[in-house]
Amino acid sequence: MTIQRYSVNQHPIQTLLTWVKSNEIAIPEIQRPFVWSTTQVRDFIDSLYAGYPVGYLIAWRNPNVRLKDGRVSDGKRILIDGQQRVTALMAALLGQRVVTKEYKRVNIVIAFNPLERRFEVSNPAIKKDKQWLADISGVLSPNFRMLQFVRDYCAENPGADQDEIYESVSLLQGIVNNHIGLIELNSDLDIETVTEIFIRINSKGTVLSQADFVMSKIAADETHGGNLLRKCIDYFCHLAVAPDFYEQIQQEDKEFAATTYFGKMGWLQHENDDLYDPSYTDMLRVAFTSEFKRGKLEDLVAFFRGETSKRGSMRRQLSSNRLRCSIKGFSTS
Repeated sequence: MTIQRYSVNQHPIQTLLTWVKSNEIAIPEIQRPFVWSTTQVRDFIDSLYAGYPVGYLIAWRNPNVRLKDGRVSDGKRILIDGQQRVTALMAALLGQRVVTKEYKRVNIVIAFNPLERRFEVSNPAIKKDKQWLADISGVLSPNFRMLQFVRDYCAENPGADQDEIYESVSLLQGIVNNHIGLIELNSDLDIETVTEIFIRINSKGTVLSQADFVMSKIAADETHGGNLLRKCIDYFCHLAVAPDFYEQIQQEDKEFAATTYFGKMGWLQHENDDLYDPSYTDMLRVAFTSEFKRGKLEDLVAFFRGETSKRGSMRRQLSSNRLRCSIKGFSTS
């Protein structure tokens, strides 16, 4: 009989937001950055307001997983699937800034029209329009006074019905009572198994390329410093496009800034030649080819799928060291 390796529960969005505010939800290295557009965030909030289902989140408890900022998680719920939705909630309902795939910290502000019960991404024109609530996060603030808001809104919008506005905004506040399903993976699963689950889940939705697979596997291989190697690849490719990102790494990722990886890519902060900006796929392919004399990423994928035997593990460690040296070489060229 197959042993079920997870449990399923329903939680109010308010509970998820509490976890976010108390840092009980963490995003591991095997996840992608926030890639949703502002309109996707708007549509997600609109779906919640309409009472539509928005899918399941998948989490895993393990205190020894490396997080994106380099720290080790301590008893947190590690988010394996659902990063975009949770980050959208953080941005729209809590007013928290998010880090984009360009490594920029931005605010995503969603506005609401109580008369039309319509959401839009906030902009200067909306902020000047008295029909709009320019930032819905204010509605969830403990300092928000509903009756005062309704009176002021109707005074500024002649013809607006107080009862309708009250109901419209109350429904907005009620979003936090909507339930989202949470699939929680057994805490005794190892990082390799969790990574495999992540890859299989995403293969049914957003397609993971072979390079994505390799990046996930590199991050999971903490025994051989894979979390730092993954950052080296990510940061190098971003610095090639935006040299001023160098100072941000220094300030916000001090663990990585202390590594030899960071020291070897220092030249990029002064590099303004845009003749060629490598992607992480390019970097992986060149590093793998130069060290292993093979040019296909399929071969690198096969290596990371690897053997589980002792002999296979030794081969993997030797190969990991070679790949790490090759990537260091790439970052100094």
